[in-house]
Amino acid sequence: MQHATAAPAPGHRPRWWTELPLIAVVYALYSAGRLLVRGDVSTAVEHGLAILRLEQSLFLNAEHPLNRLLTANPALGIPADFAYASLHYLVTPAILIWMFRRRKAAYRAARTWLMTSTLLGLTGFTLMPTCPPRLLDARHGFVDTMAQYSSYGWWGTEASAPRGLGGMTNQYAAMPSLHVGWSVWCGVLLWRHGRHPLVRALGVAYPLLTTLVVMGTANHYFLDAVAGVAVMAAGALLTKPVIRLADRLKDRFRAGLTPVRTAVNTGKAPDVSAGCETSAGERIPGQRTSSADSTDTGVPAGDDAAAAAR
Repeated sequence: MQHATAAPAPGHRPRWWTELPLIAVVYALYSAGRLLVRGDVSTAVEHGLAILRLEQSLFLNAEHPLNRLLTANPALGIPADFAYASLHYLVTPAILIWMFRRRKAAYRAARTWLMTSTLLGLTGFTLMPTCPPRLLDARHGFVDTMAQYSSYGWWGTEASAPRGLGGMTNQYAAMPSLHVGWSVWCGVLLWRHGRHPLVRALGVAYPLLTTLVVMGTANHYFLDAVAGVAVMAAGALLTKPVIRLADRLKDRFRAGLTPVRTAVNTGKAPDVSAGCETSAGERIPGQRTSSADSTDTGVPAGDDAAAAAR
């Protein structure tokens, strides 16, 4: 994912007072879009079952043993639920701030990568609403650990939303898993830009831990996690083109504003002479000649010639 760490273009250094509104707008669009693209429940359930059948045909079944492990062991299940409900919203902004403050040369590309991938994920939610394992019929063998341990945290029985606010989240946006996708983004940046071995080790451990958590809590299938990684890979490849497009649009916008700003700031009328100047001794059309000037001074032209002869 080398495209996601490109150096910023000259003259486009990010500023915090422009970054905050931009990030807020993109996240608001993501949250609103994720909420509004609620698909038909029966369609979402069918998509979830199709993923489960595909995994079974590929002999993939990591979700069931992980889910049973967290369900039977509160010492593991409760921390996993806290991780699912909080790290997604804490670690990602922390890495973004760290990049802005300590790795400015790579910040803009990292931010563009994250935003592009997030919007791609929203497209996935729109095209394929998917029921997570925890919302399938109990005969499929999954237990909703978020509901099981809800009394230990701030979340209710509806995903990781705060208790009483479950209606403000789309529970059928499981494909792709942006919990996994964002954790991969964090991991890559920690690995590439971390200087201490422990930081780089966290860059490897965090995405792996997140993948285990989302499957163990029955919030995602394994293929949801794979799709989350694929979305981040696509976002990384699109980072440079998106930056170039943004730069061209920004430059055109600034170029359109330059004449207006110049006129407003100087308060001067346009130069109608277009920069043309007259040379020394050159007369403006219609201006009187030197003989006319001498006549105006009261000295006859003939007297001038006689004086010169003497």
